[in-house]
Amino acid sequence: MAVRPRKIGRSAAGRPSREAVHHPLFARFYAAQSVRAEPYMASVRRELLAGVAGRVLEVGAGNGLNFAHYPGTVSEVVAIEPERVLRLRARETAQRAQVPVDVVPGVAEALPVKSEAFDAVVLCVVLCSVRDVARSLAEVRRVLRPGGEVRFFEHVRAPGRGMRAVQSCVDHTVWPRLFGGCHSGRDALGALRAAEFELGAYRELLMPEKGPRLPVSYCVLGTARRPVADE
Repeated sequence: MAVRPRKIGRSAAGRPSREAVHHPLFARFYAAQSVRAEPYMASVRRELLAGVAGRVLEVGAGNGLNFAHYPGTVSEVVAIEPERVLRLRARETAQRAQVPVDVVPGVAEALPVKSEAFDAVVLCVVLCSVRDVARSLAEVRRVLRPGGEVRFFEHVRAPGRGMRAVQSCVDHTVWPRLFGGCHSGRDALGALRAAEFELGAYRELLMPEKGPRLPVSYCVLGTARRPVADE
C-alpha cells in the first residue's frame, strides 16, 4: 500500500519540500561502509527483527540492509528514509526483499503515516541522528497501536568517564558534521523511558566486539512497547 508523505521542510522559495535531509557525500560513504560491516552486523539485524509481525514501520531505513532479515510473519514494511541517495538505494534493495517493502520520504519528527496504524516500529541507529529525539519518539508512539512494539538498536553513552568525555567532545564538534548528524553518546534508553514506553528485554553490546573502541562502539539492542492503556 502506497503512503502519501507529508510535505516537510521549506525550499529557498518558501515552497514545501520533501528533502529535509541532504547529506549526499555521507550517504555514499554510509552505503559503502554499511555493506563492509555486514559480516558482524547481519547477526544483529537478525536478532533485532526476529519474531516481528504484522505491519511494520522502519524509521531511517538507510540503504535498506534490514529488509533481507524481516521474517515471513511481517505483512508489510513501510520504510521512511529522508536522505535521497540512501532512499534510492533502499528502493533497489526493497525489490529483493521477501516481504512487501514501500520506501517513502519523511522525517522522524513528522512521520507521514496514520496514527495507530502499525504493529511494530523499527529504530536501527536512528535516534543518534534525529534533530529532536523527544518529538521523534512521540511520533513513534502516535503511529503504534496500543500494545505495539518498538525494536531498537542504537548508540548509547559509554560506561566509563573517559570515553563519555570523548563522546561529549566529538558530539559537540566534528562528529555530527562528518557523519550525517550522528551523535555517539545520546541516552537512548532514557529517551524511551521519558517517552513513556515500557522497556522490555535489552542488552548492551560493543560493535565490533573486537578491535579499538570508538565513540560509536557502545550500543544497545532491545524492545519496548506502547502501553495498552494510558493511565
